[in-house]
Parts: sequence; C-alpha cells; structure tokens
Amino acid sequence: MEHIRMAPPDTDDLYSGYNEYPSALSTKDLEEDEIFQQALRSSYGRRPVLTSKPGTSMRLGTSTGYHEGGVARPMTAVRGAGYTSSAGQRQFDPLNQAAKVPASPQLETKREDLPEEKIRKLERRITELIEESCLASSRGEQRSALDTAKEASSKERSLIRMQEQAGLGETHNLDLTFSVLFNLANQYANNEMYSEALNTYQVITRNKMFNNADRLKINMGNIYLKLGQFSRALKMYNMALDHVPTTHKDLRLKIKHNIGIAFVKMGQFSDACSKFEDIMQEKPDYASGLHMILCYYALGEKDKMKRGFQMLLECPLNIDDDEKYNAVSDDPAANLILEVIKTDSLWKLERGIRQEAERSILTAAQLISPVIEDTFSAGYNWCVDAIKVSSHSLLANDLEINKAVMFLKQKELPEAIDTLRAFEKKETKVASAAATNLAFIHFLQGDIGQAEKYGEMARQADSYNAAAFVNLGNCSLARNDVEKAKELFACALDSDASCVEALYNLGLVNKQLGLYEEALECFLKLQAIMRHHPQVLYQVAHLQELLGDVDQASEWYLQLLGIVPTDPGVLHKMAEMYDNDGDKQQSYQYYFDSFRYYPSNLMVLDWLGSYFIEHQVAEKALGYFERAALMQPNEVKWQLMAASCHRRSGNYHQALQAYKDIHVRFPDNIECLKFLIRLCSDLGIKEAAEYALELKKAEKAKEVRERIGSSRPGSLRSGSGRSSRGGLNSPLSDSPQLSAGARNSPPVPSQVSRLHKMALLETSETYSPTSQHRDVDASYSDPLGPLAERPRTSVGHKHAEDEFGDEELGEDLLPE
Repeated sequence: MEHIRMAPPDTDDLYSGYNEYPSALSTKDLEEDEIFQQALRSSYGRRPVLTSKPGTSMRLGTSTGYHEGGVARPMTAVRGAGYTSSAGQRQFDPLNQAAKVPASPQLETKREDLPEEKIRKLERRITELIEESCLASSRGEQRSALDTAKEASSKERSLIRMQEQAGLGETHNLDLTFSVLFNLANQYANNEMYSEALNTYQVITRNKMFNNADRLKINMGNIYLKLGQFSRALKMYNMALDHVPTTHKDLRLKIKHNIGIAFVKMGQFSDACSKFEDIMQEKPDYASGLHMILCYYALGEKDKMKRGFQMLLECPLNIDDDEKYNAVSDDPAANLILEVIKTDSLWKLERGIRQEAERSILTAAQLISPVIEDTFSAGYNWCVDAIKVSSHSLLANDLEINKAVMFLKQKELPEAIDTLRAFEKKETKVASAAATNLAFIHFLQGDIGQAEKYGEMARQADSYNAAAFVNLGNCSLARNDVEKAKELFACALDSDASCVEALYNLGLVNKQLGLYEEALECFLKLQAIMRHHPQVLYQVAHLQELLGDVDQASEWYLQLLGIVPTDPGVLHKMAEMYDNDGDKQQSYQYYFDSFRYYPSNLMVLDWLGSYFIEHQVAEKALGYFERAALMQPNEVKWQLMAASCHRRSGNYHQALQAYKDIHVRFPDNIECLKFLIRLCSDLGIKEAAEYALELKKAEKAKEVRERIGSSRPGSLRSGSGRSSRGGLNSPLSDSPQLSAGARNSPPVPSQVSRLHKMALLETSETYSPTSQHRDVDASYSDPLGPLAERPRTSVGHKHAEDEFGDEELGEDLLPE
C-alpha cells in the first residue's frame, strides 16, 4: 500500500494539509501518540470556549490538535468540534470528565439544608435512642431506659411536625412510631408505672393503622394481672386470643396458659383445668402440667391428680442426652472442644430446661403424695413407682430423700432414719446425701458419736460433699475442738466456695478464737453472697465493735435496723453505744423503743428508771421499777427503788406502806429498816423505836454471818454495790447498807453502781429515838441517789418581829 506524500507547506493556502494524515492510523497509534495523550490529560472541560471577535466571520480552531512532523491539523474535518457561539451551552467534554469532579462544598451544604435530609437524620437518631433504651433495660437500668424512651418519643413528635411543615406528611414512617410507643409502654411497665403503660398501650391498640396491634392486649392483661384486676386481665387475654390466627399455635397456647392463670387467681379451678388440659393435649409442657395438678389438688380430685402426674412424666424434654459432653476419644483437640461447649450458652439453656422439669416433677410429687392414698408413705411409694418406669427414673432417689425429709417435718424420726438407711448401699452421690441427712439428725438429737459416724460415711462416699465437712466440723465444735472444726470448715469451702453454712461457721470459729480480722473477712464475703441477711449484718457490726471501730459498727447496726426495725436486741445495742458515747437523749430513744417491743428486759427497765431519776421525774421511774419487781418478786432492790420513788414524789404514806410490805417479806433487810426509822420519825409515828430495835438485831446477825464467812478458808466476798445496768447477772445489792467507815472510803468503780455513788456523797442523817438506843446506827443511803437540793433563797435570819405579830386577822382581811 502506498503512502500519501505530504506536499510542501504553503503559507498562502490556509487549508493546505487539512486532510493529510495517514489512512492506516489506528486507535493503538493514538494511545501511543504523546501529544494526543497530553491533550486528553489536559483540562479540556474546564477551559473557556474561545469566541470570535465581533465583526469577524473567521472561526478559530482548537489550540491543540494532531501533529505529524510538527504541522498543526484542524479537527473540524472529522466531526463537529462542538463549538457554539452561546456561552451558556454545555462545554466541550468528549470524555465526560466533568462528572468525575467532586461537587463543591457549597452544594453539599445546600443538600444538608433540605427537609428530606433533616427528616432522615432525625429518624436515624430516634432509632438509636430506641436501641439505647432496650440495651439499658437489658442491663437492669430501668430508670435510664425510661428516660431514653421518653426522649425518643419527644423526638418522634418533632419529626411529625417537621414532616407536616415540609408537606411530607404522606411519607410518615408508621413502623418507627409503633416502635417508639411500644418501647415507651414497656419501659413504663418495667418501672411499675402501670397507669402510664396502659394508656400508651391503648394509644397503640386504638390506632387502626398499626398491624397486629391487638396482640399487645396480652401485655395489658399481664399488667392487669399484677394489679389484681383479674376480670380485666381475662378480658384482655380473650380479646388477644380472638385476633391471633390459628396458624400461630405456640402464641395461642401461651395466651391460653395466661387465661388459666387468671382463672386460678379468680378461684375458678374448673375453668383453669380445662385450659391446662387443652395445652397438655396439644403441646404438653412441664409448667402447664404442674398447674393442672395444682388445680386438681384444689378440687380434691385424687384420680385426676394421678392421671395428671403421669401426663407430666410423659412430657418431652426436647434436649439431647448429656453423654455428648463426655470425652470418649483420645483426641486432645476433640476433648478441648468438649470442655469449651460444656459451659456455653446452649449447655446452660439445656441445664435450665432439665432443672425446670425436675423441679416440676418433684414439686408435684410432694404435693399429691399425702392425699392420693390413705397414708403419706403409700402416696410417696406410688409416686416413686411412677417415676421409676418413666424417662426420669433418676429422680426416684431424690424423691425418696424428700420422703425422709417429710418424715422429719412430721416428727416421725424412726421412719425418716429407716428411709435414709436404705440408701447406704446405693449409688455414691445418693448414699452421700442420705448419710449427710442422717448425720444431721443424730446431731440434733445430741448423739455426737453417731453424727460423726455418718458424717465420715458421707465424706467417704463423696469427697467433694461440702455438707459432710460442715457436719463433721459441727461435731468437733460440740466437742470443744475448735482448731479441728476450723480445718473442717476450711475443707468444706475448698470443696464448695459458695457453701454459706461453712463460711458462717468458720466466721464464728474465728470469732471464738479471737481472730476478729479473719472472722470479719468471712462475714463480709458472706454479705456479698447473701445480701442484707440479718444474722450476717449483726455479726459484721459486732465484729466492728470488737475491733474498736464504733462508727462502722453503728453504720452496720443501722443497716440491720433497716431490715428488722422491731428487733429489741439491736435497739438495745444501739442504745448502749450511744450511752457510752455520752449521747443520753439518743440513747433514751433507743432504750424506749427496745422497751416497747420487749418490755421484759430488766437491763432496759433499770436504765430507763435510772434515767428518769437522774432527771428528777420519779413518777415516770416508778412504773419501770414496779414492772421489774413483778418480774423478780424475790429481788428486794426493785421494791426498794419503787418505794424510794414514792418518797421522792412526796407520797410519804405510800412510801411508808411500801417499806412496811418490804419489811414483812424481807425482815432482815437493813436498808428497809433504816428507811422505816426515818419515815416514822419524820411522820411522828411511835413505831420508830420498834424498828430501831429490829435494826440493831439485824446488824448483829449480819456481823455474825460475816465473821463466820470470813473464817472459812477460800471464801471471797464481793462488794455490795454492782452495776445498776447489769441485769440479772449483775443486780444491785440486796441490802445496800454502808457503815461510817465505808461512807468515807472511796468506792470501787467496778463494784459500786452509779446510783450508789450518788448515795455515798449524800449527807447521812442519824436518828436517836431514846437514850437507851443511842448506839443504833439508823443512817441510810437512798438506792436512787440523793434528793435534789432545795433552793436556799430563804436561808437567813428571820425578822425579829412579825408584821402582824400575834394579832388576830379580821374577817375583812381574809380573801373572799
């Protein structure tokens, strides 16, 4: 093929070389042409179009074109170059490069300002709030979940207003509105705000735009059931059941179960039985079977109870056998996988289903066994035989042990022991459980030897039986072998770290050994396991008190009072702590509360009476001492205190009669005789001399007794004064007599009570009725302390002459 020869350039010919290019030029040559590729890479689309000057008709070509040998070539001969004289038309862009250029920031900003974009953003935010509310509810943060649900509801209303203002009301998302209202109603119900929840559910159910909204009447029925409005709950369940299609069998069965529960709450057991029977015939489950048996039990239908129990045993478990979790191969990888799946969520779910089935069967057996036969034992034997021939044959042993426990509750110990002894030669775990119960029975009977024997049998049968170690530790503790008991309790905790009995007993043992820090650690661990248990809280508080941390002890005692506010012992403890701290007013409040709940505590009565004596209100103290005297009629101190209250109140005749009654019952009481002498002398009664003679005889008899007691080897005499708050173990002295030397000597703080200290400081008064009895010491000391001193404002010399003298007053001067 011949090539076209290029003519020499002619400067006068404008169109020379216009169509002179190789005819064989291909696309490949264009790709290799450097000038053409450079032109493509240039910004053609963004260059302004060159227009001709006004008045000229010549068109200007493109600035770049195909060159061969350095000769410029116009492009108009191939196709239209896209030139136009209008500047508003589309620019020349053969490769559509303008579409690849990103939009300017101004265009993006304008797009965000569009109503549709704002609506989409608000919808996304509402969806996020619903998810946050649901997650917070799953974590148990019900209050936070409700606040988030309210915020989502508020934003959803703002979304509706925004759509109406933008004229986009037809694009409203009904599913989003349903989600917001449904979540809000659920959170109201979780926070026990039932009225608000019902109102929200009604808003949903009354709106015909929401599909399947009538199913929410199940939730409304549940709320009415919690509120005790059973008829309304039943109505809601029936309405929900009518709107659920027959294809949804599981949901219909659940609604029927709720209807049965509502009938049970209303006492309509026949109607409830019909519902549970329908469930058991269509798709049996353990919960419905147990409830059906409960209804039969309430109706007294023995035959139906037996039939229902057999139907319960025939319920399918719907889980695989546990053998798949047992290692059967020597492959380490397979065994590792088995160890992993033993604790996964599926295994936990299966274990929960199995435990629920076992609980239902055992509960039903325990319920119907005493009534389905003539005797309790025969009923249990029928249940055991029925279980043995079912797929739950392993539960027969547990039921036998429960039978022994029932014998214990009925106080039929021989039958219980015989039942448990039948397990001695059976499987390991069952034999261990039976031996554990036998050990506990013998321990309660006080037979420590037999208890240790069966405790050892339980430990040998199952070395990981924590209850066996606890029983052995209790036996060692009963034999005062505290160290061995501590080791056994520690072994029980090693076998089962959650054994609360072992942890509690270990804390008590450490407390007994004086290891308060270790004991406190045990009880704090127990507090973490058993939250707010009264006995645990008391032990923690008492240990804090023993360690000297009074503030912490007070806080723990206050927590204990929050759980058992009527416990008189805790109130008494708080009163003692405030009394030791010097806060008498707060101490009185706790003492008085303790007295209200338990008015027979002598220590509390003693303190309250002493409190009112200190405040010079003897009338109120009298009631407490009289109550103590009724409780301890042979204790003379309470009667002396009551008589002294009469004397301090100014009731001298009642005080005299009280002292006479005391003297009749306790003729040798020296203090009573001294009071009688004093009162008789003040009232001018002649019996004072007789009481003086009796006082002298009583003092001589006492001296003889003291002389005989001091001559005995090894005899010890304690002081007559004891703590006024010692209660029964440390009462006041029966005869608080004090000689002249004893009154001048300092008292011993540990033996002399607070009231007797006050009595020692009182100035004694001596009575000498006649000259023949001047050697009788009739001085006395008031067990309630000295009387309050009278004001001395009138002390001073009297006027020498009275204003009126001996002059008689006329009737006109007397008051009308």
